[in-house]
Amino acid sequence: MLSNVTEEATPGKPIPLSILDLAIVGRGESPADAFENSVAVAQLAERRCYERVWYAEHHNMSSIASSATSVLIAHVAAHTSTIRLGAGGVMLPNHSPLVIAEQFGTLATLHPGRIDLGLGRAPGSDQVTMRAMRVDPMTSDRFPQDVLELQAYLSGDSRVSGVEAFPGSGTNVPLCILGSSLFGAQLAAMLGLPYGFASHFAPGHLLDAVALYRREFKPSEQLTEPYVIAGVNVIASDTDDDAQRQFLDVARRRVARFLRVPRELTDAEADEVLASPQGQNIAQMMHYTAAGTPELVERYLVNLAIEAEVDELITVHSSLTIEERLNSINLLADVHLGDSAL
Repeated sequence: MLSNVTEEATPGKPIPLSILDLAIVGRGESPADAFENSVAVAQLAERRCYERVWYAEHHNMSSIASSATSVLIAHVAAHTSTIRLGAGGVMLPNHSPLVIAEQFGTLATLHPGRIDLGLGRAPGSDQVTMRAMRVDPMTSDRFPQDVLELQAYLSGDSRVSGVEAFPGSGTNVPLCILGSSLFGAQLAAMLGLPYGFASHFAPGHLLDAVALYRREFKPSEQLTEPYVIAGVNVIASDTDDDAQRQFLDVARRRVARFLRVPRELTDAEADEVLASPQGQNIAQMMHYTAAGTPELVERYLVNLAIEAEVDELITVHSSLTIEERLNSINLLADVHLGDSAL
């Protein structure tokens, strides 16, 4: 956490900042509360000139309400005007390319020029949930072919004779390949698509994946130059002590989420798990985390963008209350974008 901050880093043109919203269901909250909070996050992001807000497909996780990703995007889009919205991402092995083309073609028709489609190869769930979703584990092996089929539906040049996506055909919804390994980087480079790395929870291969992607990138109709988006956890607060307190709260909640315990852990129980080898593995997932005052967070983000050679950072504000998350988004905009974000 804050491991790569140096005093020498100075920003030039601000790197675009976006938000990955997990539609967090807090303690004592309902999914309806989470959706109301997601609208508030997107409206603030729009006012403060963030680039985009994305929502991730997860299943069977009571603390994350973004499982029906396209439906949530439609709801938020109806309550905003200009900000780009999209999936970060849709887990394509869970769906047919035609259905996703129809869903996002519908979104793009309703909200022209505002919809993105990030695509992941993971199921976004565990093995039991995959069976409940009727997903064949081997489907992920077809991911490259499914991406091409989906892209063809959206371009109006279907690869399946006699089948078109209506709506969807001709919308050319921009695609982005998401991943946390070299596989996704290589595929994105081969297809000439943007690449989004999930470094906010799987930091291990970020630098190698970006280097491979940039080295092997081939221009396409969608993209002439490589474009990398990297995830980073952000907790900006008025004081460093408060940011560290929020970070500990988030770490404790994450332990409970990954252990899938049937009840809330006490703080003492969560701290005991965090101190164990298993807990340290969970904590390592948050390696790329900037928690501190806005100035310190900004310096961290500038360094990360330089070190990892990324073109855009997608920030994950995971503090436990909506008030803390909105404050973090606001404070970061103040220091990163200044008057242009007012």
